[in-house]
Amino acid sequence: MDFDQLVERLETVFDDAVVSGTDDELFACGYLRGHFDLVVAQLEMSGNTQPENIMPALRDAVHKTRHELSPADQTHINNVLEKLALKATTGDTA
Repeated sequence: MDFDQLVERLETVFDDAVVSGTDDELFACGYLRGHFDLVVAQLEMSGNTQPENIMPALRDAVHKTRHELSPADQTHINNVLEKLALKATTGDTA
């Protein structure tokens, strides 16, 4: 799978949350979507478009802003990060 295909696959996690997510999932997906879009753009601009770079870069971006979040919000965001990681590796979101 190439970079663009993985980006599209991961975007479905955000799209699915809009359709059937809880309020907490919607919040977490909205928060993560901004980070995700920024990470993807930064990787593209740097020419660093190996698919395996997306999740570590996203985790790093979220880690750097963890002080903005309450512990409960961090839990919701970590849950969605795990869904994204699962989707990235297996195609499933469990």
